[in-house]
Amino acid sequence: MSRFAEMLDQEDALPVATPSIQRLESRLFHQLGFEIEEPTAPELPEPESIVRPLWYRWAAAAAILVMIAGGGWLWQHQEGQASSAIGGYYATAYGETSTVYLPDGSEVKLNSHSTLRYANNLLDGKAREVWLDGEGYFSIKHLPDNRRFIVHTTAGLNVEVLGTKFTVFRRRAQARVVLLSGKVRVDFADSSKRKPVILKPGELLETRDAQPKVVHKAVRVDTYAAWKDDKLVFDETPVAEVATRLSDTYGVKIIVATPALNQRTVTGTFPAGELNTILQVLEKSFKLTVERQQNQIVLSE
Repeated sequence: MSRFAEMLDQEDALPVATPSIQRLESRLFHQLGFEIEEPTAPELPEPESIVRPLWYRWAAAAAILVMIAGGGWLWQHQEGQASSAIGGYYATAYGETSTVYLPDGSEVKLNSHSTLRYANNLLDGKAREVWLDGEGYFSIKHLPDNRRFIVHTTAGLNVEVLGTKFTVFRRRAQARVVLLSGKVRVDFADSSKRKPVILKPGELLETRDAQPKVVHKAVRVDTYAAWKDDKLVFDETPVAEVATRLSDTYGVKIIVATPALNQRTVTGTFPAGELNTILQVLEKSFKLTVERQQNQIVLSE
């Protein structure tokens, strides 16, 4: 405190080049209703100086400290409110996968270029909720109280489970749920038009934003879940879809320059971490021409 008083006493020697602290004092005292008398211009000596009573300076200092302390509390309070609803947030880059262990014992593996956040209520007796953008593989732990686990997406569909293993995909105005084991229920935001769907193991549900149709069918699940084991599996997959999956995984733009290629399909298993290897196999085995142009790859015949 003595140091602070010493700093205030030194103010008498400061020139009136109106430092920022003085402007702040003036505005503050104006708002508080104090009348401050300033010498008129002819009475100002050269160089100009203004001597203020000690009580004035102490009042200004106290008010400024209150403003700073109050502002700090408000910032911390607002930050706490903004983050209180989020229990955790995870993201992966292109070409990267990551395993997330949730507080309730469930496990989520994120595919490349994906994000996952979960609410801070996973352990408080309410429904367990997470939000996914991209692609994730879920292994949900069953709890004794049978609490629901809900995966929210921006596609207008939510996946509700009790204890099961499944994948959720949301990219490019398309959403997909593939069930590996257990049982899930898929609810839609437009429930008046789309009724909930119960999936059985080995089934897929797929929607597209621009189409009202819901695809529900049996599939080979390893084609959709192999990425969690660092593999890419294609099963009579059209070249156009292969290009899209490679682009989503590695963050490179892949162009199919020859339209006829979109009618051809690719079948095979590839190591997920080696884009060049995949391109070489496609080039040799499927008689494609792969050309690299700056930040994009062009496929042609």
